[in-house]
Amino acid sequence: MNPLQITLGVVVGLMAGTLSGLFGVGGGVITQPAVYALLGGTPIQAVATPLPVIFPTSVMAAYAYARAGEVSYRAARWGAGPGIVGATIGAYLTKFVNPHVLLLVASTLIGLSGTQIIRGRTPSTPWEKGKTPVWKYGVIAFGAGFASGLLGVGGGIIIVPALTLLIGMPLKRALGTSLVLIAALVVPGTLVHAALGHIDWTIFLVLVVGVIPGAWLGSRIALGARERTLRLAVGAFLVAIAVVYGIEQIVSLVGDGG
Repeated sequence: MNPLQITLGVVVGLMAGTLSGLFGVGGGVITQPAVYALLGGTPIQAVATPLPVIFPTSVMAAYAYARAGEVSYRAARWGAGPGIVGATIGAYLTKFVNPHVLLLVASTLIGLSGTQIIRGRTPSTPWEKGKTPVWKYGVIAFGAGFASGLLGVGGGIIIVPALTLLIGMPLKRALGTSLVLIAALVVPGTLVHAALGHIDWTIFLVLVVGVIPGAWLGSRIALGARERTLRLAVGAFLVAIAVVYGIEQIVSLVGDGG
């Protein structure tokens, strides 16, 4: 990597880490295209290299949420295993399905979830600490892991709206819990891609220099924000991601058909 690419890598990492801390996601939406377009990585490295970057990003941001008491360890404990299984199954099924159609459906659901979060919709039964049946956490994490493995989307954009809309978990706690689960979900993919030699560890190190302080910054901003302000920001982020994913898949489908 040349000096310009190193500088760009640190800046990209800072942006991805800030997004992670703010919205409870892994930051791959920023790092994946940057690895290929800006940092000199190959297409497969663009897919694989962000995975190990997500781990320290998520851990750093989750630590900040945990210190503020905004992590549900019960949800993380019961969701980690099913999430990993879901990610493994989803990754395996990519060879049998058309991911463009599925991702178009997923983007629609993510967009609807974002609008519901903006509106402040909550379940009829309020969330109570220690009262939610643990199987619900397992189902949510399995679905997020499955979508992550099958569609290549970040698990956080599934986990956060699911925790807030389906079981009524407070948004800040949902963000912190999502980060803990994301850290677990990226482990299988990281190990597989590392064994296959798909990860550029130089790019990884450059990105990490930026993502760690970025994750701390993003989490501090989110924890200090008012609930309504944070809800509007998270909802708008999800809607924006849904629009981008949706347009990409429509273009891909039209191109395949042509």
